[in-house]
Amino acid sequence: MRPTALDWSVENCTIARAMEVLGERWTLVVLREVFNGVRRFDDMRVRTGVPRQVLTNRLTMLVERGVLRREPYREPGSRERHEYRLTDMGLDLWPVLVAVLGWGDRHLADPEGSSLTVAHRDCGGEVRVALRCERGHDVARPRDVVPRPGPGARRRAD
Repeated sequence: MRPTALDWSVENCTIARAMEVLGERWTLVVLREVFNGVRRFDDMRVRTGVPRQVLTNRLTMLVERGVLRREPYREPGSRERHEYRLTDMGLDLWPVLVAVLGWGDRHLADPEGSSLTVAHRDCGGEVRVALRCERGHDVARPRDVVPRPGPGARRRAD
């Protein structure tokens, strides 16, 4: 049986566009650090072990794409430097990082568990990502979802 998805073009796919921004390993590591409050270049470099040039490139790209913004600061007696803050676009990536963390915890964690958890500030409960349709129904399994062409889809000309 031929999948109906083959009838629609994916040339303007937003998943592919998102992966142009997020698809490199160090990008999510940098975002993890910024979400955890590590905002300064040297702190990120030391904590993560990201090579200096790679970190520079990732931060530059995330600023250019609007995910992060640079904020100046100056330590007494030092030159002006910048720290990196999340924009609204960057903050919208929080569920993505929580989902990746949950997947990693389920499939890749060491026997003693993950080195990071996220908890609800008010009650202390562990935070997880849940899928729900626009009408309020929980979506528990991939087979509960039907892919359909979106408003920007174009019919393929075979």
